[in-house]
Amino acid sequence: MGRKKIQITRIMDERNRQVTFTKRKFGLMKKAYELSVLCDCEIALIIFNSTNKLFQYASTDMDKVLLKYTEYNEPHESRTNSDIVEVRYKKTLRNNCSHTLLVFPKGSVLTLITFRKGVLRPHSRSLI
Repeated sequence: MGRKKIQITRIMDERNRQVTFTKRKFGLMKKAYELSVLCDCEIALIIFNSTNKLFQYASTDMDKVLLKYTEYNEPHESRTNSDIVEVRYKKTLRNNCSHTLLVFPKGSVLTLITFRKGVLRPHSRSLI
């Protein structure tokens, strides 16, 4: 049985949010470890949870990695949440739209109507 796709939005139930945080934090650190070993790269991962507790992972010495970071003028690549959302949104449109895309303004939200395999489906995306 495959995994169910989840909506990437804030989890409202505090207990479920904490369980998800713990599991995904471990998974993220495991992926960071795997990337550092497989690709022979240095990784520093810093996480502050909702109560400002600090969690960190470093493939080598955290202080050395942070010093190297501060010595750089500009990163080769830098991304934010909005960058990831935009890439995912464009990928969804590219993969799922088989016919026409209609755009209707609705207040401050852009409502997208797509024809996917003969089915009409509305989607909302904030203009911000």
